[in-house]
Amino acid sequence: MQTDGSATRPPRSPKPTAAPTLLYARPGIVVTAERFTVGRNSWPVAELTQLWTTRGPHDRLALRAVVATAAMIGGVGVLLGFTGGLQRLTAGAYLALGAVGLLPVLLVVVGDRWRPPAYELWGRHRGAEVLLFSSDDERQFGQVTRALERAREGVRRGGGWKDPIAAADPWRPNR
Repeated sequence: MQTDGSATRPPRSPKPTAAPTLLYARPGIVVTAERFTVGRNSWPVAELTQLWTTRGPHDRLALRAVVATAAMIGGVGVLLGFTGGLQRLTAGAYLALGAVGLLPVLLVVVGDRWRPPAYELWGRHRGAEVLLFSSDDERQFGQVTRALERAREGVRRGGGWKDPIAAADPWRPNR
């Protein structure tokens, strides 16, 4: 009698499943030759069409600051215009008003540098426009976009994605 317990277990058959070609993998983002997964959303690469990139909306806080500042400056200008105070201002006061008038533009520039709009990857999935991926890190966004483009190229070529360097025959001189 065998004591190792192998007689009670059926033999394991090897599974011939090949691992999908991994093109990009970071926490929460996986791009393979067959699937594009971001968080809980996952799409088959073959069903994604018409990819395009764009920038997301500006930061809401910066946008509100610009609107509030522009409204205040406009209100002061209208108030001075109705009261006749614009004729009594000196040249220095006009320069100060011009500098204050540039404040909303300065806020826009600083807001976009401090909190830039996110990079967005859009595409069509089964006829509907879908936001596939969004990131404020330009480098990561570029890597994910390129990986998805490579996966789509593999689908278009048929037969899946093959590493071109590994599949290439190296050149050897005739001797």
